[in-house]
Parts: sequence; C-alpha cells; structure tokens
Amino acid sequence: MNSLKNQLHLYLIGLTMTITLSFAQTPGFFKDIFCDGGAYLTSMTYFDAAETLDLSLEYLCTSDISFQNSVMVTDEIDSNGHLLYPDGAPRFRMIYTNGGTAGNHGESLGEVGRNRIRTYYANGGSYSGSCAGAYIASEHWAETGTHPYYYHIWPGRASSTGLTDAYTGHFIPAESALLQYFDFGEDLYIDNVRHNGGCYANEQIDYPSRSEVLLRFDYPGWGMHQKASTWAYKPDQQQGRIVVTGSHPESAEDGERLNLMQAILLYALDGVGSPRVKADLINGELRTMDQFPEDNQPEFTRIGDLQYHHFTVMVPPEADTLTIELSAESNFDFKLYANPGDFAFQNTAQFTSPVEGTEHLIQVPVEEAGLWYVGVECISTVTAYNCVYQGQTDVLNGVAYTITATWDTVTVVGVAELLESPSEFELLPNTPNPFNPTTSIHYKLAEPAKVDLFVYDVAGRRITSLVNTHQAAGCYSVQWNGVNQSGNSVSTGVYFCRLNAGVHNQTIKMLYLR
Repeated sequence: MNSLKNQLHLYLIGLTMTITLSFAQTPGFFKDIFCDGGAYLTSMTYFDAAETLDLSLEYLCTSDISFQNSVMVTDEIDSNGHLLYPDGAPRFRMIYTNGGTAGNHGESLGEVGRNRIRTYYANGGSYSGSCAGAYIASEHWAETGTHPYYYHIWPGRASSTGLTDAYTGHFIPAESALLQYFDFGEDLYIDNVRHNGGCYANEQIDYPSRSEVLLRFDYPGWGMHQKASTWAYKPDQQQGRIVVTGSHPESAEDGERLNLMQAILLYALDGVGSPRVKADLINGELRTMDQFPEDNQPEFTRIGDLQYHHFTVMVPPEADTLTIELSAESNFDFKLYANPGDFAFQNTAQFTSPVEGTEHLIQVPVEEAGLWYVGVECISTVTAYNCVYQGQTDVLNGVAYTITATWDTVTVVGVAELLESPSEFELLPNTPNPFNPTTSIHYKLAEPAKVDLFVYDVAGRRITSLVNTHQAAGCYSVQWNGVNQSGNSVSTGVYFCRLNAGVHNQTIKMLYLR
C-alpha cells in the first residue's frame, strides 16, 4: 500500500510542481530526519512530505517517557542518544517535532534531554516543527519570561492564536524563501491548512534579527490575521536553520498543502551548518582520536557511524609529496579522502583511499601547495527498526583511530654522509621514498655485529629478510624491490624496515606504491 501511495503522491506532485526540486544529500549523517513523536506529542509512522521526497527518516512513536529518553537522551549502548554523534555533532540533518503539548514534552525530556536539542542545533543540525514543535523551539508563549521546558533555540516568542479546530489561509510574501521550491499556483496564497491551537511569531516583542517571515495567516476578524504563521531563523553559517509553522500542513497528502510541507523541510535541510575542521595536522605528528563522549574533548573524540571528521594540512611549496595515513580499530570500515582547497567528501575529493577497512594510505604528488583538506569517514553503521538499533552498536559511542600527515622532499643519502654519522650504528631513511619499484636502504656499523635487517607490515608481520648474517664495521646499502619472501609483490601501503645489530636496533617507515 505504501508503494502505491508513494506513486500516487509523486504523480500529484508532478501535476502541481512548476519548479524543479533539487537538493543535495549532505554526506556525513546517519539519516535525513529524526521525527519526534514522543511523550505528549502526536506520532506519525508515515510522513507524506518527507517520504515523497525520498528522505530517510527515523520515527519516534511513543508515549513511554523511559523509552523516549533512552532514544533521545542516553542508554547503555549510546551515551549521547540517537540525535548526536560522540563529539556532539548532529547525527541527523534535521529534527522534526510533531504537534501536541510543548511544555509537557520538554519537561519529559529533562534538562539533559533539552540540552541534547540545544547542542544538536548549535553544532549545525536543522530544526522544524508544527504547532507544539514551533512553540517549544521558542523562549516562551508568554510576553515575558523564559519557559523552563522549552528549547530556546529560536530566541523569540511564539504567541498563541487562540484558534482551535479550524482551517486557515496563508499569504506568501513575495520574498519568501519557500518560493524557491514551488510557485504555489503563482497566486502567492495557500488555502485550507489545518490549525489547532497553534502559534505565530511575535514580531513586536523580542523578535530576533535574522528571522524570516515565510507565510502570514489569512483569518479576518481574528487577532492572528496577517501575523507570521511560518518563519525561519539561521543566525550564522555554523548553526542549522529553524523552519517552523503554527499550523498543521504535515498531514497533507497532495496539492499545495503537501508542497508547503515539502518546502518547509527542504528549506530547513538546505540550512544545515557548514562542516567543521577538527584540527590542523602537523607534519609527521600522530593525532589520536580516541576520547569518549563523556570526556568532553570533541577535538579528540572518536568518530560515529556514517560520520565525517575533517582536518586541514598546510603544505609548503618545497614539499614533493603529501602522505596521509589512517589506522582505526579493527572490525570497522573507513574511507579516507584528500582535497586541495575545499572539504574532502566521497563525491568531491580528488584523492580517495582505494579500499575499505581499518588501514588507509593516500600518497599525493604535491602540484598545489597551500591548504589541503582531509576527510575521514566511518562507513560502518547500525540497522534500525522503530528506534531500536542492532548490528555494530559499538559504533554509537565511537570508533578510535589515528591519523598522520607527512610531507617531505626526496634526498639521496651518500656513503660519505653515512661515514660522518656520530652514532655507533645508523639506519637512514630509504631512498627514494615513496618508491616503485625499488628503494635503497643504507646503514652503518661502527663495529662488527650480527645483523638482522628485515621488512614487516603495519600488522607486525615479517614480510621478508634482507640481511641475516655477521658483518664487519662499515657502510652498507641494500635494495628492496617490494616483494615478499616468496617473491610475490606486496600491495600498496606502509611498511617498516628494522635493523637489529648486536644490542642496537632502529626502524624506518617506507611507502610502497604499485
């Protein structure tokens, strides 16, 4: 039935739509919308406007406060709740809050739960809601004071219309952002939208700058007439966009009312906050991302399911190559991306690690010095049914990983330089590095010794032995052509060469490119 219903709705949309819908699916989120139908709110199991736009949703449908808070606040497998990633970033592109009783719902979440919403919005997630969903986003329904159980993410006042069980018209201002999605018949008007005790944006008291009036009520003879029925707010590029309405277009199944709800969702989704950079990577310095949510160190916190972490690297003009290495906890899949001058996502990055898994390496010939962006994506996730998660649930509290960016120039080391080394023995960097097909490994012995020179991989497995014999004092050079002990070529990646000479030992890192 849902499939048939979807097809019918899409056909009806096609009849009324005159502006082509085009909205980018922003990568780095678990799903598009978290639909809050929790305690003291109505619940939906099918949201026509979102489903017909092919948006992904998680529906919370419960009057059970304990279950609601295990989802939205915390439980034993997810200390941040479903709304947030381990570092507090939004896990959904948008929250949609249904109608109902705003104050009671906010109270049922507790202060920690309400702070989850505030953190979600402050860190870039967008917000939408109808009726109670508009009230609870505001400071208060009253003209003074702050409602203790509201979210306060729109720092204005949502005043009561006093109108229940009715249908109203809505004027569309000529500058309304909703017109970028539909023309609504070109008459700048939408009729017969359900209304039941909802609110309007009070433009006379504490009205926030950067608020936008998207629609105004048409209900002559009532105090709500010409008041702002639907409005938006986005204070800066880092935070999300709030788009709320005092009426109930969310139940519409076709026509301009359906288009209205779709436009509200699309405008909110298009206002998701800009990506944020975790840190600037320092040449050769290992960065460990292993903190848990409760550690409150988001710049070092683990990564969540389908999340991106972004880093920057300032590459100097004299660099020949940029090497980026990532090593993550076992049993989780990652991807690694690099891009000059802009954020590195799967569909935009110039350089991508070729495989999934926990060990990744990108080697970039530096033809463009300056600011580079590195994107880390955890592609492991959970399966969800009615807000219950199964599968790799460990990912909800985050996966630890390390990342390193290294740039250098190739320097050929000669025997004369080896002889000048003040050490009793010395293992110098291989040249060239990165290499294909062959690299030279140089070392010095100040006295005779039993020498074991061998290559091993990132998992610590010995790949091949290059030297295993007694040698006199002197300078030596050995070549490795990227094959293992059986004579088979190894795969692209990081390898280590270790010199054991008597009581001395030293290790260098090598990069082999096939």
